[in-house]
Formats: sequence, structure tokens, C-alpha cells
Amino acid sequence: MIVGRPNVGKSTLFNRIVGRRIAVVEDSPGITRDRLYAEFEHKGRAMRLVDTGGILFGDEDPLVEQIRVQAEVALAEADVILFMVDVDEGLNPADWDLANRLRGVRQPIYIVATKSDNPMRDDQAHEFHTLGLGLVFPVSGVHGRGVRELLDAIAEGFPKRAAGEPEQLPEIKLAIIGRPNVGKSSMLNAFTGEERAIVSDIPGTTRDAIDTPVNWKGRPFRLIDTAGIRRRGKIQGSVEYYMVHRATNAIERADCALLVVDGNEGLTDGDKRVAKISHDLGKPLVIAVNKWDQVEPPTGDLGKDTPAKKAQKTTIKNELPEMDYAAIRFTSALERTGLDGVIKAVETSVENWSFRTGTGQLNRLVQDAVFSKPLSRKGRPLKVYYSTQAQSRPPTFVLFVNDEELVHFSYVRYLENQIRKAFPLEGTPVRMVVRASRGKYDS
Repeated sequence: MIVGRPNVGKSTLFNRIVGRRIAVVEDSPGITRDRLYAEFEHKGRAMRLVDTGGILFGDEDPLVEQIRVQAEVALAEADVILFMVDVDEGLNPADWDLANRLRGVRQPIYIVATKSDNPMRDDQAHEFHTLGLGLVFPVSGVHGRGVRELLDAIAEGFPKRAAGEPEQLPEIKLAIIGRPNVGKSSMLNAFTGEERAIVSDIPGTTRDAIDTPVNWKGRPFRLIDTAGIRRRGKIQGSVEYYMVHRATNAIERADCALLVVDGNEGLTDGDKRVAKISHDLGKPLVIAVNKWDQVEPPTGDLGKDTPAKKAQKTTIKNELPEMDYAAIRFTSALERTGLDGVIKAVETSVENWSFRTGTGQLNRLVQDAVFSKPLSRKGRPLKVYYSTQAQSRPPTFVLFVNDEELVHFSYVRYLENQIRKAFPLEGTPVRMVVRASRGKYDS
């Protein structure tokens, strides 16, 4: 794991080591607030890197205190500690404070002197030996200088993987999405059973997309807590621009999106915009109506329907007609209730996202649907010659017709509904493609 005072270059080094931009980098202290996880491989050794928020002691800001807590939890998990210092600024009182807190920890400590862009800077880095914590490695996170030597030293210190050691089953990548301040980080903490993400009533506390591996009753998941997505007109400054960009990227690389909605407020325009991102990217969607314990007294079984839940489901489906396939579950992240129902819905949605059917079965279904409800426009009947499933993830069905201009979107929706009735497609979007036949079916 990487520790250090604010604005010392931790996120730059993090991105350099994992080989992609995950952590937000900006010349403003406190950009990274939660701890970020990412896997990488070096010399055949799989490793997980953790980036933490900048640590300051003696600051009474409650967010700074939570950052310290996050770092302490990460310290308890870590096998190796990378203590970041800045060659440009030299030894800083905050470096000494952190060094004193690290004395006596069981893990090996590597002092990483960043901004060492040339050999002259390497000489300046030697002063950090006075911290008395371990070897000093001059590196440049921006240019990559010295990073390989650092990783070589770390890899040599790890025990080798045992021969025949079983590999973990494929995990489900779940992006937790929603407007700012609806309880996304609380949901992440509820799934992990610990304070993995900082929770605050201040909108925008989460700024990065945070990957957290979780094993839920034997099933591996990777939870991605994203920054709250706001309307484009509300985005101000580069940090918020990257919040939206990273959140969208998180959905893109996820297997499923979990939209967290505030049960007190119900569905808002912001929720609809966030859900549409998932829909447009073709990802399965589960809606968690959070804080439900504040809406009606807990019954002990949040999976059981009540009149209030039925009304809420009806409202959501009516306001999200394009996404009425989404599974809706009711939760209380703070009370850790309703989580099993959410996980089961996610598993089902991802399984359905990968659904495939045979061409013969699909053709019979579509032909029966057209026969039951024929379509004629401009005096010409619509003929569906042939249907096939082109791909899964999401399930995509192609209809070859006599004239694609005859097909109204409402009729495509009718055919989609017939397909949904016949096949297990809850939770996943479906793509319907209509093409004019140019072959043997033409008349």
C-alpha cells in the first residue's frame, strides 16, 4: 500500500504501477479520499496495490480524520508499505509525524522518494535515510524512472505461489452508481462489513472509482464505488469532470450496474440520467431503493412486498419505461438489510445478460408474435422473414424484414416484450435490430 502526506504524488505512482489512470491526479491536496485497489503483475507475481488519501495529523476536519482511519485499515491489510516523500520539498514535519506512526509496524517499509527525475535528484533523496525506516528508492511517477527497480525489490520479498494453487473463480464486477449523497459508499461498506469508503453528508466525497474485492457467501465480486454523477451543466472544474468520466468508465468495465436510489426522495431526474448511462452501455441494471427503513418500519424481511413497496416499484417502472427490465430491491445500507436480495438480483441479471437461444426457437416465437398481431403500414403488410440472436452481453436479436421503414418503434417494443416473456431476461437490456432482407426472401 502507498502512504504519505497530501499532494506528494501517491496517485501518480499508483497509476504508473498499475499501467492505467485509475486515481484522479490534480495539484490539489485531498483529491484521493478513499483507498483505491488495483491488481497488477510483475515478474509473474500477481499483486494488489492500494492508494490512500494524504495523511495529516493534528487536523480536526472530520474528513481528514476519516482519511486517517482509511489509511490505518489499509495498513492492517498490507504486506508491504510504500512511504512516499517528495525530493523537491525535502524532509517535511508531516513526513516525520507519519514516520513516527509507522515505527514498529510488522510490514517491510520502502521509502519512495518521488520526483527524482535525474541522477542529481537521486543524491538529494539520500537525506530520507534519516527517517530510519528502510531503504530509499528514488523514482519519478510521471516518467516511470526507478519504478521497475522498486517493483523488483518488492517482488523478491514475496513468497512464491505454491504449485497447483487454485485460481479464484471469475468475479462479477459491480459498479455502484447514483446521484451524489444517496448512500453509495454506505452500500459499499455494508457489503464489505467494514469502513472501506468514506461516508459523509457532503456531496462529492467520493471522487474516484474504487475497486473493492469482496467474497459474498462464496461468490467473488469486485465492487466499484463511483463518484456521484451530476448533470453535465452542473459539472464545474476538472475534478468533477473526471468524477463523471471515471464513473462512466466504471460502468463500462462492469458486468452490472447497481443504481442506488434514496427511498425518502424516490426516483428523481438525476436517477434517470444515471440509469440511462448504464442502459446506453448495454449493462444489466439492478435498482436498490436505499434508506427504506426510514420510509416504513422494518419488518425483518425487506424482500417481502408491502403496499408501499409495490407503489414504489410501479412508480419506478412507469418513470423508467426503457428500463422496466431492471430488478428492484429495497435495502438499508446502514442497517445492512436487504443485501442478499440485491446480490441474488445481480447474479440473475448477469446470468441473463449472457443468455443465448437457438435460432429455430427464436424464429417460431417471432413468427407466432407477428401472426397474433400483424402490422400493416402504407397499405403494405410487414413480413418478418428470419430472426437470429447476433450476440449476448447484452442479448441482441436481429430481424430480417421486407421493408424496415414499415416497422414502428412500438412494434419493435411489442416483439421485445414477447421475447422477454419467453426467455429469462430480467435485469438485462435487450437490443433489437431490424434489417431489410436483400437475399432469397425478397419478393
